[in-house]
Amino acid sequence: MFFHPSTIRLSLACHALAIFWLGVMAGFFWTYSANVNFATLQMDGATYALVQSSLNRNVRHAMFFGFFFGPPLLCALAVGTAWTARREGWWWCLLLAGVLYGLGIVVFTAQVNLPLNAYTESWNPQGLPSDWAQTRSRWNAANLWRTVAAALAFGLALAALCARAVTAAQSSANSALAASSSAATRCESERGPAAASAR
Repeated sequence: MFFHPSTIRLSLACHALAIFWLGVMAGFFWTYSANVNFATLQMDGATYALVQSSLNRNVRHAMFFGFFFGPPLLCALAVGTAWTARREGWWWCLLLAGVLYGLGIVVFTAQVNLPLNAYTESWNPQGLPSDWAQTRSRWNAANLWRTVAAALAFGLALAALCARAVTAAQSSANSALAASSSAATRCESERGPAAASAR
């Protein structure tokens, strides 16, 4: 299978960046689930309303948006520039990582976490709704799902890179073997007439 060197480099660069981006986001969601969310469970309603709303507002900046939306785009670029490898396992593994992140993080956040954020930000800390604790539990559970989805996507992308490296090594070995066999055949055919004329 032939790949132009520049296409291979672009695909590999996008693949490597996708792994980095996915790792950052998996760590981000894990930090919330394993640390921040446990801390919020110790807060009374008024404190939780203030802290959670502040966290939600201050995460909305360009760097976070770049990391949040980047992984599925980078996965798409990596598999798109390696379209001729679509029959290989690593290609589908990386595609699955991008789809899992896109649906399990981006779409899920838009459908679940963002409405909960908007609801929390509408609260008056001095007059909380009766379901504030249930809302906190729902948000924490939703973030735990995002942690699992992001970790799985990261693992799939990393596994795809390992499988890709194995495939590339096998391809190089096969090419070297074919070249060696071709050279040996040429040598043999050149020796044949020479041996005949010597006789």
